[in-house]
Amino acid sequence: MPMFVDTSPPGQCIFCRLVAGEIPAARVYEDESTIAFMDIGQVNPGHVLVATRRHAATLLDLTPQEVAAVAQTAQRMAQAVRAAFDPPGLTLLQANGREGDQTVFHFHLHVLPRHAGDGVALAWPRKDPPPAVLQDYAARLRAALAD
Repeated sequence: MPMFVDTSPPGQCIFCRLVAGEIPAARVYEDESTIAFMDIGQVNPGHVLVATRRHAATLLDLTPQEVAAVAQTAQRMAQAVRAAFDPPGLTLLQANGREGDQTVFHFHLHVLPRHAGDGVALAWPRKDPPPAVLQDYAARLRAALAD
């Protein structure tokens, strides 16, 4: 269960306030679409958040241009993390919605340096559906893409 959930309305959310300069942050990088700053809940040294400057709650609320900008900034941050901290691994994590474990409802992506035994667990129960079920799922998605 997350310890902090920010459900503030747009313009009052913690990341909107951070983007506006109303609250302090250890800023790493900014451009016209994104901002990167240190996560105050550092899991490992170099744990960076990449957020959109515009308030958008989830990935589904972003424009294709914003998605591209976030990906480019995340790659730049990953390169900087590697150069500055040299972690043996790296995890990019992005959560959408309460059931997806999103805690701040302003789109952001974690760039998380990883080390053996760091306590981060990314595990889920495998369902292993039969091939016919997977084919059905793929057909549903193809139909959704065609709409």
